Amino acid sequence: MSTHRKALFLYTELAPYFLACVEHLVRDHDVEVHIVRWPVNREAPFDLRFGDRVKVHERDALDDQALMRLAHGVGPDIAFASGWVDKGYLRVCRMLHKQGLPTVMCSDTAWRGDARQWAAVAATRLWLRRTFSHAWVTGGAQARYARRLGFPALNIRTGFYSADTDRFLPLGRRLLDQRTERWPHRLLCVARYIPTKGHQLLCDTFATLCDQGRAGDWELWIAGTGELHDHVVNSASGRHARIRHLGFVQAEDMAKVVEQCGVFVLPSTYEPWGVVVHEHACAALPLLLSSAVGAGERFLAPGENGVRFVAGDGADMRKALLQLIERSDAELRAMGERSRALGAQWTPTEWSRVVMDLMKARREA
Repeated sequence: MSTHRKALFLYTELAPYFLACVEHLVRDHDVEVHIVRWPVNREAPFDLRFGDRVKVHERDALDDQALMRLAHGVGPDIAFASGWVDKGYLRVCRMLHKQGLPTVMCSDTAWRGDARQWAAVAATRLWLRRTFSHAWVTGGAQARYARRLGFPALNIRTGFYSADTDRFLPLGRRLLDQRTERWPHRLLCVARYIPTKGHQLLCDTFATLCDQGRAGDWELWIAGTGELHDHVVNSASGRHARIRHLGFVQAEDMAKVVEQCGVFVLPSTYEPWGVVVHEHACAALPLLLSSAVGAGERFLAPGENGVRFVAGDGADMRKALLQLIERSDAELRAMGERSRALGAQWTPTEWSRVVMDLMKARREA
């Protein structure tokens, strides 16, 4: 019989950064990991690789009864579920919760205080606490939501997302060492082409600055795919000579792109967190973030390593772009140093320690 501690992750959409965290859990703490995942998102077709002690199960191959049998067979010491969107996942967590095992709701949804969220609080508060013992969320606004849902403060942890810092921190150190005299004058946006990411406004604003002679020799590169890709690419500003659309870039190929860029920009109008911010902070890029980007809470110190602008406000975005475009290369490098230092404060090592702390936890009576 195996003596390994076991963790069960009932997940929706997997990404390479999550697997980097899982690998630390396996390697550093001798944990066997089982992941149930939803089908791959066509807008983020990551080439995912799994370690020997990471066992992956496809959700669409399991009905709810088969899922329960899987959970029984695994016999986990702890279970994590992505929010409450999958009723089969909830049934598994409720079963394990009754057995006294820690069950953890994972979420990046920020508290906004709108009518829909108050309705969710009213509808879920009672049964949610019979299903989950703990909440593991991304940041402060998400923790406030968890408190509204009835989780005691002591049963809420933050930092559920972490970048693959083993990949990005060394890249940042190398780029800083190389960029002692000149900093690349190229903005980089990495985001799906969907309405909430703000690509069109970014292209419109940057193209206007270029046409007005206010953008110096700067360029804008955008990596990603999605439903609005063709629309943005074929728009008047999207076709601008100094805007380049890279398409989807696999994780192992991102370094080649980042090496040619000097500032990371994310203009989202809705972005509960954004691991991509953490990644590019570790890569030593100054940050240009909208006020909607949750990860700015941890990784953006305005004036020190970047600029924040009002989400969806073209005039404020223009002002923020100019603040960075007009910086000297030496100033940009100093901002990159600060970004990397902030990014280094949370890693998969710390992430895996939280898993182990939660595994030891006991359900509140």
